Amino acid sequence: MGFSYQQNVNKDQTEPETTVQTSDYQKMITAKVFIKAGKEADFISTARKIIENSNKEEGCLEYMLYQNPYETTNFIFVEKYKDQAAIDFHFETPYFKEFGTITADMTSKPAEIKILDIACEK
Repeated sequence: MGFSYQQNVNKDQTEPETTVQTSDYQKMITAKVFIKAGKEADFISTARKIIENSNKEEGCLEYMLYQNPYETTNFIFVEKYKDQAAIDFHFETPYFKEFGTITADMTSKPAEIKILDIACEK
């Protein structure tokens, strides 16, 4: 199970004490990327390489790119990883580092990146 819940009652306290123990959860990354108008096709073409390479990583469970149909300059990467070690590996790959350098001139503002634990059973 992804986590355990334990309730302890201390004889000196009237309120129970709650302990939550986490295991090594799967991880999800969402990265919202904002591209300059007219650069969408170039961005998608560049993103293909990182998507293909990332999906081949042992610890990567899924790596997808989505485009907002209403604001076509807004994209979001949704990535799932086996654990934090898999994310650490991904961040050190040459194609990850290269992607940031290549796309820097295509972006209109900094990316909004979140790393989340996926609450699930292993």
